[in-house]
Amino acid sequence: MFQIDVSADTCPMTFVRTRLQLDKMPPGAELEVRYVGDEPRRNLARSLAEQGHLVLEELQEADGSGLIRVRKGG
Repeated sequence: MFQIDVSADTCPMTFVRTRLQLDKMPPGAELEVRYVGDEPRRNLARSLAEQGHLVLEELQEADGSGLIRVRKGG
């Protein structure tokens, strides 16, 4: 499983960095994306699904951090 931490990034870089990582991965591979904040919680999973990737899991912590697990489409 691949991992990326976009906690220090803001929109649109949360999606850009996630997309760049997915571009390096083979179809069917899984990526775990760690983030902090409301913007990625609202937009990242939706944007990834719109790009044809399968969102497998979304976890939200009380401190505002979260994790999205996604399978690369292709």
